[in-house]
Amino acid sequence: MIGSLINCAAILVGAGLGLLLRGGISQRFRDTVMQGVGLCVVLIGLRGALATADVMIPILCLVVGGLAGEAINIERRLQALGARAQRLFTRGRGEDNRFAQGFVSASLMFCVGAMAIVGAMDSGLRGDHTTLIAKSGLDGISSVIFASTMGAGVALSGAAVLLYQGAIALLAQYLAPYLSADVIREMS
Repeated sequence: MIGSLINCAAILVGAGLGLLLRGGISQRFRDTVMQGVGLCVVLIGLRGALATADVMIPILCLVVGGLAGEAINIERRLQALGARAQRLFTRGRGEDNRFAQGFVSASLMFCVGAMAIVGAMDSGLRGDHTTLIAKSGLDGISSVIFASTMGAGVALSGAAVLLYQGAIALLAQYLAPYLSADVIREMS
């Protein structure tokens, strides 16, 4: 749970800084920073994937995860959730609400990645917060960029991250005694 708290704090600090810099970051710099963040995510993902003892496990996980996501139509459901949140935040305030856009966009960006899931599982299963701390740095930087363009709603996404990752970490912590060391290693 500590990693989830650190991640939430990084988003709040980054969003606060982004609000101070509102309009002061050129598109060129925003693009460069976000490309750098993307490369870091790829590097962290590759490092984790290469640490596996059995290469078939990540392959199976990707296939099963992809099929499960398609079976429940997760993309459509996430879009519907975003639309619902947008309607909730824009009620009576007109169509253009940057607060809602910032909240929805940042929440989806920060919650729907493998680092959020694997990091929270590592945090709960092994007490290893390394992935979530690395994710915190990336999310903090991203939240500066997002808040500078989309506003204060980005800060509220920190609560979504805390709930999502915290729930995964707590569930993993509960399940840890029932899993073998090999299963925990491969899940991580």
